[in-house]
Amino acid sequence: MDRITFSKAIEGYTLYAQARRLSAHTLADYMNTYRKLQVYLDRDPLISEITADQVRGFLASQTRVSNKTLLNYHTGLSALWKWADREGLVNGNLVRSIDPPHPEERAIVPLSQSEVEAILKSLDRSRAYARPGKRECQHGLGTAVRNRAILLILLDTGIRADELCSLLVKDVNLPDQYLIVLGKGDKERQVPFGPRTGQAIWRYLRTRPEDRLNTPLILTRTGAPLRRDELCHLIVGIGQRAGVHAVHPHRLRHTFAINYLRNGGDVFTLQKILGHSTLDMVRHYLDIARADVQAAHRTASPVENWRL
Repeated sequence: MDRITFSKAIEGYTLYAQARRLSAHTLADYMNTYRKLQVYLDRDPLISEITADQVRGFLASQTRVSNKTLLNYHTGLSALWKWADREGLVNGNLVRSIDPPHPEERAIVPLSQSEVEAILKSLDRSRAYARPGKRECQHGLGTAVRNRAILLILLDTGIRADELCSLLVKDVNLPDQYLIVLGKGDKERQVPFGPRTGQAIWRYLRTRPEDRLNTPLILTRTGAPLRRDELCHLIVGIGQRAGVHAVHPHRLRHTFAINYLRNGGDVFTLQKILGHSTLDMVRHYLDIARADVQAAHRTASPVENWRL
């Protein structure tokens, strides 16, 4: 068995992950976990000398993070040890002997139609502000066309934030109305969108006539690719300006999924569109959609309303 330090193992795994085209977001999360473990160990031991009890102690010490984040730590460490085992650096994947944390069940609350309409109406103008000695005023925003395209893509397709940021101009088929999305595990899928979203994309691309096919679809005002953290910050700010609480890319994904089922879509097609490997998450959306239908029935049923 080769004897290399934990930091050298991280270096080797990084090259492996990049060769496999692991998403930059996932790799950054993994690196954050590895740095935290290294700080916890307070030294740079051989990776083969790190014990399961030390990893358990590290996970137990992370008291300020959610169980979902702890589960992400567990996943990242398991990926590293699985690779190290294959490389002959350790004897087995010790992380598998550690029970993964169970993430908290968080309520999934989609945006309402009125909230979405308020968000879209807020795109053209800034928040009201006052200058010394002058009346309160607003100014126009030059990003309105781009931001409308972003919001409609997320609402109409349910793609993830990092998937949106990874889209290139060539990944958009406007005539046939679909995106080519590279999802988790480098799995490519075709995701449809509607004519209104297509129109928003066309209007945005019209402002960038010199773009090449390999140019990122979404750019910042300076012409740089929009990063995932910038996208999240942007959408949170748009929600705040519109007076809508807790707007973020994943909530737009939830909103798409639940309304897709409410409006007659089926779970198997939704699974393919969202890029889920199993139906587990889709079943959560289905439960919410069913509850909505039951509540609507109680409100609209003639038997209930007429008290027959």
